[in-house]
Amino acid sequence: MLGAAVAAGLALGALTAPAAGAVDNRALRGAETAGPKVDTGSPVRVNQVGYLTHGPKKGTVVTSATKPLKWTLRAADGTKRASGTTTPAGVDPSSRQNVQTFDFSEVTGKGEGYTVTVDGKKSEPFTIGDNLYSSLRTDSLAYFYHNRSGTKIDGDLVGAKYARPAGHDKAAPHRGDTDVPFQQGGSDYRRNVSGGWYDAGDQGKYVVNGGISVAQLMSAFERTRTAKGADAKPLGDGRLTVPEHGNGTPDILDEARWEMDFLLRMQVPKGKPLAGMAFHKTHDKQWTGIPTRPDQDKQQRVLRPPSTAATLNLAAAAAQSARLFKPYDPDFSARCLHSARTAWDAAKAHPNMFASDQDSTGGGAYGDSNVKDEFYWAAAELFITTGDNAYRKAFLESRLHGDVDALFPRGGAMSWSSTAGLGALDLATVPNQLTDKQRDAVRTMVTKAADRYASDSAKSAYGVPYAPMGGKYEWGSNSQVLNNMIVLATAHDLTGKTRYRDAVLRGMDYLLGANPLNQSYVTGYGERNSHHQHHRFWAHQLDAKLPNPAPGSLAGGPNSGLQDPVAHKKLKGCAPAMCYIDDIMAFSTNEITINWNAPLAWISSYVDDLGNSKTGMAMS
Repeated sequence: MLGAAVAAGLALGALTAPAAGAVDNRALRGAETAGPKVDTGSPVRVNQVGYLTHGPKKGTVVTSATKPLKWTLRAADGTKRASGTTTPAGVDPSSRQNVQTFDFSEVTGKGEGYTVTVDGKKSEPFTIGDNLYSSLRTDSLAYFYHNRSGTKIDGDLVGAKYARPAGHDKAAPHRGDTDVPFQQGGSDYRRNVSGGWYDAGDQGKYVVNGGISVAQLMSAFERTRTAKGADAKPLGDGRLTVPEHGNGTPDILDEARWEMDFLLRMQVPKGKPLAGMAFHKTHDKQWTGIPTRPDQDKQQRVLRPPSTAATLNLAAAAAQSARLFKPYDPDFSARCLHSARTAWDAAKAHPNMFASDQDSTGGGAYGDSNVKDEFYWAAAELFITTGDNAYRKAFLESRLHGDVDALFPRGGAMSWSSTAGLGALDLATVPNQLTDKQRDAVRTMVTKAADRYASDSAKSAYGVPYAPMGGKYEWGSNSQVLNNMIVLATAHDLTGKTRYRDAVLRGMDYLLGANPLNQSYVTGYGERNSHHQHHRFWAHQLDAKLPNPAPGSLAGGPNSGLQDPVAHKKLKGCAPAMCYIDDIMAFSTNEITINWNAPLAWISSYVDDLGNSKTGMAMS
């Protein structure tokens, strides 16, 4: 689904481009067919970070050759370590490239600076080892501290160039987010909705994006309680980039609480119309200029009306928070559970309050007129936490229950507008009061979805577990890849089958450079990494005094829609997986958001556990 910056693009004069990238029947001419000329560097595509010692090691070469080619793996000193022949794969429809693949999975010698050469062309260097993803786990989670609202960002924690004063706190013009007016239908009052995370390249805060994001951070921690081989220590107190070290609470939960406190403030208070519902979003009255450091934003902030979708996001996230915080802060846990129950009751009383698709002045609309998935997710989380039969009945009787396509979309993925799968994953993994038969049925849905994503990965020359409808890549396609990887990783946790694990690792290959553009989409990771993503403060491309995005920031990735002027001009006619440009104003392909970095953090934690766990890499 389109991110918050769609409306930003309209404000900047963007054009809505016709769908681009559909594969046609033109004959292949050389390695690539007609389309924008893009510098992709070496035609030999590998994971530019590296490969786990005992994991799959595959790559792709773009070539006009139709017969197998010789490949050679060399160590940093040039020593030959392995060789073989490529496997022709024909024209990859996602890129319109003629490609061949190679596999050096039998190599288990650890080292840095490996390269693969095919037909005289050498890949970017990479590592083979176990401890490849520990820094990515930490950096992808640090993204959330960097984007906290209402507090200063401490240079001692993140480095001087990333330090900044608090944004939208009480010292800001109009008192920032501490005193935001709400006026609608006779209602006229003000709310303190401070804190939370800035959503994306803009400085809005959206409950429906915050809900899925905080849930996935909490799930990364909750997995350490349920999955064999998962390690909680790297997420523990004193281990991550947060200022709350030494409070006895795991750092990842400290980060989650920063968002949860905001979500709780977004609930309409008792005594007001629609009490218990959640406001849909808060942001500037008009679109924030770029670049603008948050503390320098002088615009009035606004609250937009409550919605059923936002209310159910609050119910689901607060219910999950209640069970996870109970050992660390029982009072906060009880507050979360009360808020979750209240939100559920309010949503049941107002099931058709939909956010408008047209409400895009100053912030993304995030309209959603189908909330069956949010009802399913909220009911599942409330049931897991409380065991109450009313919540069990709500999801078991939902039309979505048992419908794998509805829970885990085949042509897309879980997202802010498709959240039912979050509930199913937790029902399958977190101890609860389902019967064994009911639990097995949910686990079967998870593995069926994972089977399809694993099949998509196996069919792709680039190993990507993503097969979008009509072949057209969506806004934030990288987050869709990652959310499919979460389903695969959960299936691996449940079954131990390496087919699922290997599809996750192939997805990491794709994200970190083994893709049609030879582009790592994560800042600071890989020789050719994205570092001009769309952001108001991380805007070095526009102002040399400002920093590039922090390491561990995920770019949205290829998007066939090209809904911004830069992408529309420079990428018109692109094949789906080639519709990406690392430019700060190409926000339809290069935005960064909390709900894209959240699945990256979840998966980074999973793959780091794989590299450091004999159980995780065991063959089955």
